[in-house]
Amino acid sequence: MQIIPVASGKGGVGKSLLSANLAIALGQSGKRVLLVDLDLGASNLHLVLGHPNAKEGIGTFLTGQSKFEDIIHQTDYMNVSFIAGDAEIPGLTSLKVSQKNELIKSFGRMEDRFDYLILDLGAGTHLTILDMFLLSPQGIIVTAPTVTATLNGYLFLKNVVFRMMYNTFKKGSPAYNYLETLKKDSASLQRLYIPKLIETLEMEDPEATMLFKRRMKEFHPRLVLNMIDDPKDSERAQRIRRSCQQYLDLELEHLGVIYRDTFQDKALASRLPVIVYKPQSIIAQAVFRVAEKIIQSETLKFDDDYDMTQASESSFEIAAEEATDDFGQKMAYIEELAGTGALTPGELAETLRQQQYELTALKNENNLLKKKLLEAAAQGFKV
Repeated sequence: MQIIPVASGKGGVGKSLLSANLAIALGQSGKRVLLVDLDLGASNLHLVLGHPNAKEGIGTFLTGQSKFEDIIHQTDYMNVSFIAGDAEIPGLTSLKVSQKNELIKSFGRMEDRFDYLILDLGAGTHLTILDMFLLSPQGIIVTAPTVTATLNGYLFLKNVVFRMMYNTFKKGSPAYNYLETLKKDSASLQRLYIPKLIETLEMEDPEATMLFKRRMKEFHPRLVLNMIDDPKDSERAQRIRRSCQQYLDLELEHLGVIYRDTFQDKALASRLPVIVYKPQSIIAQAVFRVAEKIIQSETLKFDDDYDMTQASESSFEIAAEEATDDFGQKMAYIEELAGTGALTPGELAETLRQQQYELTALKNENNLLKKKLLEAAAQGFKV
């Protein structure tokens, strides 16, 4: 079973849209998929999926009201099962360690039943989100081509790298102690450069650092750039990849781009996933391409000793407002304006689409009037 956590550094970038439609695309390819809404506290995946809001879900399982088997619901889509998030249960946004571990173990027991486990995670860098993302070396980070979205996507990955450090370096070890000292120095945090930090850690704790470097080589997160309006927007995915390579020593795989599409809103209003509502649409075709790449990819796992149920509860939470100089300078560009700047590329494209629709409608009306005039003339009427 390939675990695919789907995360974003910032909300509103289409993470749930991708999760739901990707699950259906994989299901249509004959793969058994379990889709889980782990955006706890803001669960809305059932709306994108067009599935009724289930009474039994993550919340009822964690509060002991349901067995795990009972919260797995069949959907109307081929080979796709779904676990709802239950946002209405108070306190679900911050899971206890025991609850998080119980969920992780339950997911592990699905190994023989499903080919893919897709986890739709919440936005941000809460410990639960970071740990769920690290259940697999092949998580997907979804971002959009705005400065804030790309910066937050990068900062999310930076937090993930530090979370992996804390899970690799045992408490009390020389490497762990060095990180604890570093946390107290805010100036150093803002100039943090992972390759340089690793060099220092190798001198402090060579054995543990070697293990961390090996895990970083096993770690292959994947990027999807959503909501682009112009081909130039796709260049920002390459900027994120280069920055991750240079400043995090992290190789990021690019799964593809998804153009902004008006069918997305229409599909949501119809309570249908967009690849079901309009499979020929631009956005649906992009999702199918992402699904095909995932099917063709090899399932990767961390080493057997990397157990997320034993994860340290310490965190190197780097707040977005501490935006590091390294990436901040790289990404400090302004949004391009179309023409005079009166319209964004998306608004311009939407205007052109609307005009094309109106021209087509007028042409059809014109052809109909011509037909009626010819018929009238043939019957002897003066036209």
